[in-house]
Amino acid sequence: MSSTATQPARTHVQTGPEAAAWAERLRVANINPRTGLATDYLNHFNEAVMLLEMVPDMPECAEDFLTWSPLSYAEHFTASNFKARDLAIEAYEKADPNVRAQFDHITDTMTSILTAVGSAMREVEKDTTRVRLAEQATLWVKPLIAACGGIINGGAEADVDTIMAN
Repeated sequence: MSSTATQPARTHVQTGPEAAAWAERLRVANINPRTGLATDYLNHFNEAVMLLEMVPDMPECAEDFLTWSPLSYAEHFTASNFKARDLAIEAYEKADPNVRAQFDHITDTMTSILTAVGSAMREVEKDTTRVRLAEQATLWVKPLIAACGGIINGGAEADVDTIMAN
């Protein structure tokens, strides 16, 4: 276990009452204080997966999926009704660059997959092909959403720290 797993997201003040107050603001806003990331962003990808999962039973739902468009973390929160959206964006910007890079890599990969599947669905005419695309994309994206959730929540080390603290 590393000590960094339990530290609040990096801010201009690393220690003291300001850091504790920052961590508490994040916690209250449903933003992980260790990482500075919020799981609410994953709703953006869960929505796409939900639409893709409907395609095998209702191929016409492919059209609904095709209305999905990628949003960055900041774009998602700017457009959302998340109460602490400005805080979420600020915390993301202050997050540990290594954690944010891992997170961004996975979200960029999900965006690439979903965008490519959308392009492919627009070009094919058969529902059976759209169904196969939707099923494959779901198989690729769902584990990536779970991996992002792990990063947001501080990964395996944070889970051990939380369990040990209790």
